[in-house]
Parts: sequence; C-alpha cells; structure tokens
Amino acid sequence: MVAQYTIFGRQVGSHVLAMLTLGTVAAATTFAMAGKEKVKERGPPINASSKDEEEFIQFVISDFEMIGGMGGY
Repeated sequence: MVAQYTIFGRQVGSHVLAMLTLGTVAAATTFAMAGKEKVKERGPPINASSKDEEEFIQFVISDFEMIGGMGGY
C-alpha cells in the first residue's frame, strides 16, 4: 500500500510525488546549465615596448596554440 496525500482536493500517492520531485530537479538543473557559454580565458596583458614586438608575441602564441601546445614538441 502507498501513502496517500490530499493535494488540491485529490488523493496523490507518495510515489507520484517522488517522481514529480525528481523530474522537477532534473529539469531545473538542465535548464540552469544549458544557457551558459564558456568565456575564453585570456592571459595576462602583453607589455611589449613596441608594436612589432607585440605582433611577434601574438604570432608565437598563435603558432603555439595551433600546434597543440607542448604536445607538439
């Protein structure tokens, strides 16, 4: 036998309440996690003394990321 609760004038079983609770929690967590985008982390600012030096550092960083970091060496 199942425990019955009266909700809004109707008899509802405890197993139904448990399923509704689990479904609501699952839907709420899915909804909360679905909308977030990951923000690409940026490193510290480049303190170059000239524009050429900054372009060279950007080139080296992009080349390093393109080959897969330290795994390519």
